[in-house]
Amino acid sequence: MDWILDIFRNNPSIPIFLTLGIGFWVGKLKYKSFSLGTVTSVLLVGVLVGQMNIPIPGPIKSVFFLLFLFAIGYSVGPQFFRAMKGSGIKQVIFAVVMCVVCFAVTWGVALCFGYNAGEAAGLFAGAQTISAVIGVGDDTINNLAASAADKQNWTEIVPVCYAVTYIFGTIGSAYILSILGPAMLGGIKKVKQQTAELEKEMNDSSVTTDPAYINALRPVVFRAYKADGDFFETPRTIAEIQANIEKLGRRIFVDRVRTNGTIIDDPDSTVKISRGDELVLSGRREFVIQDESWLGPEVADAELLTFAVERIPVMISRKSCEGVTVDQIRGMDAMRGVAIASISRGGQNIPVLSKTTLMRGDTITIAGLKREVDAAAAAIGYADRPSKVTDMVFVGLGIFIGALIGAITIHLGGIPISLSTSGGALIAGLVLGWLRSKHPTFGGIPESSVWLLNNLGLNMFIAVIGITSAPTFVSGIKEVGWMLFVAGAIATTLPLIIGIWLGAKVFKFHPAINLGCVAGSRVTTASLGAIQDTIGSSVPALGYTITYAIGNTLLILMGVAITLLCA
Repeated sequence: MDWILDIFRNNPSIPIFLTLGIGFWVGKLKYKSFSLGTVTSVLLVGVLVGQMNIPIPGPIKSVFFLLFLFAIGYSVGPQFFRAMKGSGIKQVIFAVVMCVVCFAVTWGVALCFGYNAGEAAGLFAGAQTISAVIGVGDDTINNLAASAADKQNWTEIVPVCYAVTYIFGTIGSAYILSILGPAMLGGIKKVKQQTAELEKEMNDSSVTTDPAYINALRPVVFRAYKADGDFFETPRTIAEIQANIEKLGRRIFVDRVRTNGTIIDDPDSTVKISRGDELVLSGRREFVIQDESWLGPEVADAELLTFAVERIPVMISRKSCEGVTVDQIRGMDAMRGVAIASISRGGQNIPVLSKTTLMRGDTITIAGLKREVDAAAAAIGYADRPSKVTDMVFVGLGIFIGALIGAITIHLGGIPISLSTSGGALIAGLVLGWLRSKHPTFGGIPESSVWLLNNLGLNMFIAVIGITSAPTFVSGIKEVGWMLFVAGAIATTLPLIIGIWLGAKVFKFHPAINLGCVAGSRVTTASLGAIQDTIGSSVPALGYTITYAIGNTLLILMGVAITLLCA
C-alpha cells in the first residue's frame, strides 16, 4: 500500500486517469432511469481516490478547463450570434429571461440560507446543472480581495455543494419538464395531439410531397428493378418514368440503368428503357419500398448496385440559404437526386420537416451520387467531409487570446472584476465558432475532437477538483448540512415552473416548443430526451438549440456574478 501511495503522490497523472476511467464507467450505470451522470461520478470517485492525500499541481486543472470552455463556445457560437438577428429572437429573449430567473431564484435562496461565495457558486452549479460554474467560481474566488483562509474555504466547499445539489438538479429537471410540464400545459395526451398537429402542419409542402420528412433518421436507399411491367409495353424515356413517379406523389430518382447489357451512370432524360432492362431507384427507405409493381420485380443485381454513393455533412454557409425552409432547399435544381438524411444544429439533431427553417451554421447530411452531392454541397454551403485533423493553430491561439483578454481586471468601487481566463476562453470559442460558420474553410474541429475537448476537458478538471478537495469533502458536507439539498431543490424547481408558465402565457410558444425552450435555457440535455420520449416527437428540439446556446453562455457568466455578489 505504501508503494502505491508513493507512486500516486510522485506521479499525480496516474490517479487522475484512474479517476477518469472509473468515473466514466460509474457514470454509465443506470438503475431504471436513474444515473449519476459522468461529471458527478468522476467527482465522487475523485473524492474516494483523494483520500490518499495526493497533491496535484494547480495548472493541470486550469489547462483542461480552458479546453472545455473553448469547445463549448465553439459548438454553440454559430447559433448564439445568428439567433440575435434572426427569426429566433423570441427564443433568445426567452432564454435571457430564464437565465435571469435562474440567477435571481438561486441568489435569493443563497441569501435566505446565508451562504457564502463558495456555497452559492456550488448551489448554482448543481441546481442549474451547469458544471462549468465550478471552474469559473473557483477563478472568481481566487481574484477576490479576501483573505487566503476565506478563499481556500470557499473553493473547497464549491464541489461539495455541487455534488449535493446536482442529483436533484438533473433528475428533478427531467421529471418536472417531462411529467409536470405537460400537465401544466393541458396534459400529456393533449400535448401529444398538439405536437402531432404541428408536425403535420410543418410537413405541408408546397414544393415537394415527400412525407418521409417526418423522420429525419431514416436512411436513403438504392434498389434495383427489372422493367417488366405493363408500363413498358413501349419503350419509356427516363423523363416519362420520372413523370409517372411524380404522379404517384413520391420523390424517387432514377440514378442508374442497364439497357442492352450496358450500364449507364446518371442517365439523361432521353435515355429509353425497354422491357427486360434494369434501373436503380434512390430515395428514403420508407418511400422506395412502396408498391413498384408498375415497374416490375425487384432484382438483386450486385453489379448494377455497386457504385459510388456519398453521404456527407454539409455546413450551410451560403447567404441565400439563410432562413429558408427544408421545402425550399429541396426545391433547388442542385438538390435533384439528393436526399436530406438529417439536420444538426449545435450538435443536436432537429426534425427534418418541410417547414423547418435552416440557419447558417446548421449541418445537413445529404446522400446521393457523388456528382449530385458535390453540386448540392456547392449550392448550399461547404462540404464538411469527415476529417481526423483538428486545426490546432485555431484552438491554441483562440484560447490564448481569449484567456489573455479575460485575465484583464478592472476595479469598480474597490472591487476587482474580470471575465477571468475561463470566461475569456468561452467567449473566444463563441466568436471563433461563429466566424467558422461564415468562413468554413478554416478552423475545422472534427465532431469527435469537439466531444473529446468537451468531455475530457471538463472531467479532467472535475477529477482534479475531487482528488484535491477529498481531505475536506466529508467535513464540508457536515458543514453545509442536509438543508442544502432542500435549497437546491427549490433553486431547481421554481425557475422551471416559472419558465413553463412564461413560455405558455407570455411568449405563447407551442407546448412542445415551450418545453424544449425551457430545457435549452437550463442546459439540461437529459430533460430534452425525457420530454421527447414522453410526447413521442423530436419537435421540442426546435426550441432547444437556440436557447441552449444562450443559456450555456449566460449561466456560466452568471456563475461569476453570483460568486461576486455572495462574497
